[in-house]
Parts: sequence; structure tokens; C-alpha cells
Amino acid sequence: MRRAPATPENDLDADEEPPARTSADADHIAELERALTRIAHMLTRARRHDRTAAEAGVDVDRANVPLLRVLAEAGEPLRLGEIAARLDVEAPHITRQVQRLERSGFVTRVPDPCDRRAQRVRLTTAGADAVDAMRAVGRRVIRDCLDDWNSDDLAALARLNHRMVDDFLRHADDPPPAAR
Repeated sequence: MRRAPATPENDLDADEEPPARTSADADHIAELERALTRIAHMLTRARRHDRTAAEAGVDVDRANVPLLRVLAEAGEPLRLGEIAARLDVEAPHITRQVQRLERSGFVTRVPDPCDRRAQRVRLTTAGADAVDAMRAVGRRVIRDCLDDWNSDDLAALARLNHRMVDDFLRHADDPPPAAR
């Protein structure tokens, strides 16, 4: 089993081996999987998106939000293939989404400075404003839902979630257990 390199964020000493798993760990893993499934279900419902988009004053399809967020987080124009890789989808899917977002005025294509035959996709001002508005609503919802959590608990939750996501990403391309 691979493990994350020791960092202040993951609380492992460089020479420390991960602890042996117990039946209690298996129960915790089962509960974690259950909680993550519930969160994913809540966050990906069309009704949640529609409510968030309406509150943000943004008319954007739910499927296009991750693409807009990738561009916003990149901070620079990206090639279609890079967007597809970051979203872990096929390039033709991204091509169709970009075309829809161009028609909506949220993105535009610009020449690739490294290869004039290629193009990159960048957020327009309207696209950046849409992402900012959606993020603001999402953060308000999180703040309201976790209003009775203290600052230490919020910090721990954020730290552990980042650690978990980093570990999931590190293992994303691992072969299935039977193939190892």
C-alpha cells in the first residue's frame, strides 16, 4: 500500500508506517463511504444546482459548472485536452461544452501562444463573474449549514477533506485491487 509523503498536513512522520487496519477501521471506512455518498447525492442534484444558480443570478447548465471552475482555478487559458484531463472526461465532451459556453458568453477561444494552430479556452468576464457568484452562494450555504461549528472544527474538517482528496487523487490511476 502506498502512502502519502509526510507533510504537516497529513500528520505522518517520515519514518512512520501506516497503522494496521482493524475491524473498527473497517466500520469507520463504511461510515465514511456512506457519508461521502450522501454528500455527493446532495451536491449533484439538479434541484440544488437550480436553486444555487437562481440565487447567484446565473443561467448555466449544471454540467458546465465544473468546466467553468477548472478554468477559474487555472487562472490562465487552457487547451481542450488539458480541460478534459483535469475533469477526467473525453475531449469531444469538452468540445461540445465549450461550444455551448461560448454561445452563452462565458468562455472564448484564444490562440495558443506556443502553437498558433491550436487554441485555448479562457473565461470571459461574464464567466468569471458566474463562477464567483456560484462560489459565493455555495460558501454561504456551507457557512449557514455549519453555523454552530467552532473554528477549530471547521479548520480540522477543511484540513482532513483536503488530505482525503489529495490521497484519492494520488490513487486515482491505481489498477483495481485484483490487477495489483
